Amino acid sequence: MTAQPDLGRNLTYGLLDALGKSIVTGTYETRPFPTEAELAREHKVSRSVTREAVKMLTAKGLLSARPRQGTVVRPWSDWNLFDTDVLKWILERTFSLELLRQFNELRVAIEPEAAALAATYGSDEQKDAILLGLERMRAAEDGRDDTLDADIAFHVAVLEASGNPFYAQFRETVATALRTSIRFTNRFKGRTASLPDHAKVELAIRNEDPEGARRAMRALIGDVLALIEDAASAERS
Repeated sequence: MTAQPDLGRNLTYGLLDALGKSIVTGTYETRPFPTEAELAREHKVSRSVTREAVKMLTAKGLLSARPRQGTVVRPWSDWNLFDTDVLKWILERTFSLELLRQFNELRVAIEPEAAALAATYGSDEQKDAILLGLERMRAAEDGRDDTLDADIAFHVAVLEASGNPFYAQFRETVATALRTSIRFTNRFKGRTASLPDHAKVELAIRNEDPEGARRAMRALIGDVLALIEDAASAERS
């Protein structure tokens, strides 16, 4: 017997996505956030659906309920930027080189150390996953794989090979934000990500060379930061 789709859940996530995008793009900067009744009427859903969506947005740091003021949008400094929905909504709004720079500054603080840990603690199976990501990138160069998915698979495999669950927890955040970062760098350079640079990371990890892995990953992300700075300079001139 085929399972029936959970329409209530689908409606909730549909409303969550619509409201999240509206909040992030500033729809409610100049007007109050609607009441549950207004949301239900506007989006033609039940009060229970609106209540659940508002609860989820509150948990993500976008909303808060205040006595006698109702539900209000919180300042963006309070938003949970590590929540993949929030990050996706932010990256889908007007493109920002500043946000892209800030994201890659976070990457350069995390991924080189993850690469060093992978060289030290990574299992053979985890190192094989990194190599598979690199091979997928090579295949993507010939049109036999997806460029974005292959690049993301490589970086996520490095995080997971670190052996540190805290680093591994960044995989969804990195995967989400990399989609914007990689699109930008590929467009700006006019080519896909550098295979030799990624190969240096993979080789150092496979050879159990933590300092080499750290240095190679830092250089790889440093190249991205340099491209962002070049683009920002071009915008200013």
